[in-house]
Amino acid sequence: MTLTDTDMAALIAPAGLHFVQRRRDDVLLPPLPQGYSPASARSEHGRFDSHPDEIADVDAPDMADKTNASWYRMAMEYGLFDEDREFLLGVDYNTHSEDEGPQEDDWAWVRVRLLDGWDFVTSEVAQLRSGMATLFTTRFVPEFTAVSLDGRMMMNTTVWGNGTVSTIAIRP
Repeated sequence: MTLTDTDMAALIAPAGLHFVQRRRDDVLLPPLPQGYSPASARSEHGRFDSHPDEIADVDAPDMADKTNASWYRMAMEYGLFDEDREFLLGVDYNTHSEDEGPQEDDWAWVRVRLLDGWDFVTSEVAQLRSGMATLFTTRFVPEFTAVSLDGRMMMNTTVWGNGTVSTIAIRP
């Protein structure tokens, strides 16, 4: 079953995100050399990482605070937001069961506005949840991708193989 835009707006609202619209056209992404993903990109490709003191173990008591603070610092520093604090967020519109797996056609970019009082971690919004983190913890851990409206930068908040969560920005 596929969610509607109204459903998606309601699902992401607890994280402090106002749904503006679903993008149906192509979204510009920062260019990376062929064969590189944001996670494999290097500093010479425009990759910037969370500061070492912002990287959190998925079970650390301060994981939520560190993850939210690092994400916001990097969003401001590398230009994620427009003048209305709007950006694109990658979301899955499919309500698939565990054994079905995601369908490519149900994944979309949505234009959102960051509201005051936002919180990507303790809000536990399913659209922002990491599947990989379940290898390390039963706790809610975020993992999601955001892109500036002009396509000049993208950010991934991600869970790494060592059980930590951090954010990377790509801005070549």
